Amino acid sequence: MTSETLTEIYQLLFERFGPQRWWPGETQFEIITGAILTQNTNWDNVEKAISNLKSAELLTPKKLHDIEVSELAELIRPAGYFNIKAKRLKNFVDWLFENYDGKLSELENVDTERLRTELLAIKGVGRETADSILLYALDREIFVVDAYTARVAIRHGLIEPEADYEQLRELFQSHLPPEAKLFNEYHALLVRVGKEYCRPKAKCAGCPLEKLPHEVEEG
Repeated sequence: MTSETLTEIYQLLFERFGPQRWWPGETQFEIITGAILTQNTNWDNVEKAISNLKSAELLTPKKLHDIEVSELAELIRPAGYFNIKAKRLKNFVDWLFENYDGKLSELENVDTERLRTELLAIKGVGRETADSILLYALDREIFVVDAYTARVAIRHGLIEPEADYEQLRELFQSHLPPEAKLFNEYHALLVRVGKEYCRPKAKCAGCPLEKLPHEVEEG
């Protein structure tokens, strides 16, 4: 039943919103950079920071590896928490050089679960960021979950309110075909409906999921 419900949710969202074309980025490294910079900020600010890196011709692992963290922080200032995020970017790049000769191509033959474990060991890389890197940059079959995902799943009775990140991820991964393209589109659609309708104060009227059984908490 859960598989059918998840499939129906996807179909209803896709019919309403169409393809979301996530994640924006011209290269794998740009997508990874965006995944790290988007923590606690909106995408418009991330785009400004990435634009600064492009203008300075620094958007490569090698150049970010060589740059001083203070200089990097100034360039990504629009993304907010720039000192912290500069260190996180450097931590990722340092890991890439220490373990994979600074080459993203070296990650292609690494098992997904092993790679996820390694990413999570990088200081400043949490589960959502690691999974975004795996799904959007590396095309791995990992479902990314966030507050929007949780809200939709809980309100539609798919999971208990106390569920943690891993339980939510398992809910989607175990009941959907293991396809990176599907996971990509589904997560983007959940973010869209979460922003427009399934907000903290729900706006159920007109929501593409309105006809499905759901319960919205009061207050």
